[in-house]
Amino acid sequence: MDEVEKEPSSKSKGKGKASEHEEAYDNDNLPWVEKYRPVTLDDVVSHKDITSTIEKFIEKNRLPHLLFYGPPGTGKTSTILAVARRIYGKDYRKQILELNASDDRGIDVVREQIKNFAETRTLFLKGYKLIILDEADMMTTAAQAALRRVIEQYTKNVRFCIICNYVNKIIPAIQSRCTRFRFSPLPITEVERRLSGVIEAEGVKLTEDGKKALLKLSKGDMRRALNVLQACHAAYDLIGEDEIYNCTGNPHPTDIESVVNSMLSDDFTTSYKMISALKVERGLALPDLINGAYEYIETIDFKPHARIYLLDFLATTEHRLSSGANEKIQLTALLGAFKNAVELSAKST
Repeated sequence: MDEVEKEPSSKSKGKGKASEHEEAYDNDNLPWVEKYRPVTLDDVVSHKDITSTIEKFIEKNRLPHLLFYGPPGTGKTSTILAVARRIYGKDYRKQILELNASDDRGIDVVREQIKNFAETRTLFLKGYKLIILDEADMMTTAAQAALRRVIEQYTKNVRFCIICNYVNKIIPAIQSRCTRFRFSPLPITEVERRLSGVIEAEGVKLTEDGKKALLKLSKGDMRRALNVLQACHAAYDLIGEDEIYNCTGNPHPTDIESVVNSMLSDDFTTSYKMISALKVERGLALPDLINGAYEYIETIDFKPHARIYLLDFLATTEHRLSSGANEKIQLTALLGAFKNAVELSAKST
C-alpha cells in the first residue's frame, strides 16, 4: 500500500507575494542569480506564452508532465520553481524532489530516489507531488528507460518536469509522455530590464558602455549576465567596458580588431608574432579570438564569396580546436585563409 503524506496545514499555504519575496531575498550573501530568481510566474522574464499556458493547466488542475528545453540561463528552472510555489505555496519544498541529472545520472537514482519519492501519495489539494529533473540530457540511456517506466507507473502520484539543453538527447519514449516547451534566448531588452532593477537595488555603478558590453556578452543568458555583474561589482567601484571584458576573460573588441587587421594586411611572420604575443599577454586562447572575429568580419568590405569562405574556415578551425588540434598549426592555417580571402575579394566576381 502506498504511504500517505499529510496535507500541509493551512498556515503553511500562504501564497502572499510579500512573504515569498521575503523568502527569496532575505539573505544578502546569496549569489544574485538566486537572490533575484523569479518568485511568481509573472516575474519570469519573457516566455509569457509558456507561463500563461502552464497557468491554465494549473487552474484546471490538469498539469501534464513537462519537458523544458533550450539554452542555459533562459528561465527553465526558474519557471518550474515558480510553478511549484504557485501550486503548493510557501512550503513548496516539501512537495517537490529536485535532482540534477549531471550529478545523479545513473539508473540507481531512478530506482531509489525518484521511485521512492514517486511511490508516496499526498493529501495535498492538488493530489500530486512534483519531481524536477534538471540537466536530464546528461542521463544515461538506461536511466532514461527506467525513468520512462516510473513516469508511466506513478502518474497518479507525481508530475515530472524534465529540464535539458538538448532535447534530441532525451529518448522519444520520454518526450512523447511530456508536453514540450522551448525556451529561446532572452531578448536583450528583457535582460536589460531585469538588470536595471538589480543595478538599482545593489547600488552598482555601471557605465553605459559597460552595460552595452555586458548585454552583448550575455547573449540572452540571464544567469551569465547576473554572475558577471556581481563579479565586476565585487572587483571594481566603477564598471566600464574594460572591466566587463577583464572580468569575463573575453578579448576586448580593440584586440579583435588588431588581430583581424594584422592577418589581413601584415606579412605572415609579423602577424604570427603579434598574435602569439597578444595571446600570452592577455591570457587568451585561439578559440577566444575566433569567437570575437566572427562579428568583426561582417563589418569588413569583402566580396560575399570571400566572406563566406572565411567564415566557413573559422568554423572549421573552431571545430578542429575543440577536437584537440594544435593551436600553433591552426593559427598558421588561419593566417593562410585570411590571405586567400583577401585575394578572393580582390578578384572580380
